Amino acid sequence: MPAITNIAELEKIYGTPAEASTVKVLSSLSLSYKRFLNAAPFVALASVGPEGLDCSPRGDQKNVVSIADDKTLLLPDWRGNNRIDTLRNIVRDPRVALMFMVPGSDTILRVNGRAIVTADREICMPFEVNGKHPRTVIAVDIGEVYFQCARAIKRSQIWAAASQSAALNLPTPGEMLKEATNGTFDGESYDKAWPERAAKTMW
Repeated sequence: MPAITNIAELEKIYGTPAEASTVKVLSSLSLSYKRFLNAAPFVALASVGPEGLDCSPRGDQKNVVSIADDKTLLLPDWRGNNRIDTLRNIVRDPRVALMFMVPGSDTILRVNGRAIVTADREICMPFEVNGKHPRTVIAVDIGEVYFQCARAIKRSQIWAAASQSAALNLPTPGEMLKEATNGTFDGESYDKAWPERAAKTMW
């Protein structure tokens, strides 16, 4: 298929952004953006490394990040699959992009910036949950922050009950593991043990 290969072609198709699309972009957090972050329990975190791109889901009980100051966000690295793809990338290339979501809201908040990974005890300790602490914290220096228009969320109807019913017909993680290993992985046992395993290893 023919590809668009230069910016001039794109701009000819899409024209000039409206004022609201540009004035919303800030280099530090406004009061409104802080309110949104303090309500967001979920973020998709994109990073880049020598092997390519990675996008990782991150979630927490309340706000997924802590606001250290108007330019800095702190994201605890809680229990996961221990692949540490995101952390490997950040150690080698600090560029990150974050997309924050609040259940029920059609608005998304986006942050682009540069990050570091720290295991400093004074940084990690305040994130205690049930006596446990993250092994590391990702500190993000905000380059730009802005909200995304609601069209994508509205088109997807992601929060509608009717849309969520589609999840009932999805393959389970165990089924996907079994298929990926040509039937050698015991997917049934994996699915059966998951609820108890998750409850014990959430933090």
